[in-house]
Amino acid sequence: MKINVFAICIVFTLLVSCNGNDVATKSTHTDKKEASQKPKDKVIATKDQRPIDQRGGEFTLFGKEGAVSLSDFKGKAVAIYFGYTQCPDVCPTNLVLLSIALKQLNEEELKQFQGIFISVDPGRDSPDLLAKYTQFFHPKIIGLSGAPDDLDPIAAKYGAYYEKVSYSNSALLYGISHTSETYIVGKNGKLMAIMPHAAPAEDIAQALRSAMK
Repeated sequence: MKINVFAICIVFTLLVSCNGNDVATKSTHTDKKEASQKPKDKVIATKDQRPIDQRGGEFTLFGKEGAVSLSDFKGKAVAIYFGYTQCPDVCPTNLVLLSIALKQLNEEELKQFQGIFISVDPGRDSPDLLAKYTQFFHPKIIGLSGAPDDLDPIAAKYGAYYEKVSYSNSALLYGISHTSETYIVGKNGKLMAIMPHAAPAEDIAQALRSAMK
């Protein structure tokens, strides 16, 4: 199935533009830590060669409803993706493919699934914006983020990375170069599979079903 990324990008441009003022004034969560900092100018991990059983693990971040931990979804298969709402094409492509994969699951299987989009751009991605962004793709996907000091160890745990890239001729000022893999966590909280960028929806659905066993 071909994906019209251009059309998707137009939708998100409108979405982000409509919420621009909120993004500029709201912090990512109401905890004591400030999350309005821009991502750090460093790569957390590149070409991580660690085996799957040495990656992943528990974490707590913040969304529209407050603090959320991976362990809150024990007993479910979880798909985790690191990105940001103003990503022009990579994030929308992978989230659309995930949403197509979810359409292949039956109602009982969907009850055993949770998607988590982790924003590595907390300075611009407010909880409200993350909620609207993720709901566009599927109601079973939530958006979370936190202060850079929270995000860095989580990215390192999973072998993910993000790096701020400055733009000299753009109103956005900067973008984020980031991991384009989807991390599939099993019902026991262990990392089960890592799906490459633009993995076919059929492969994602199969990986989710395996993680539900």
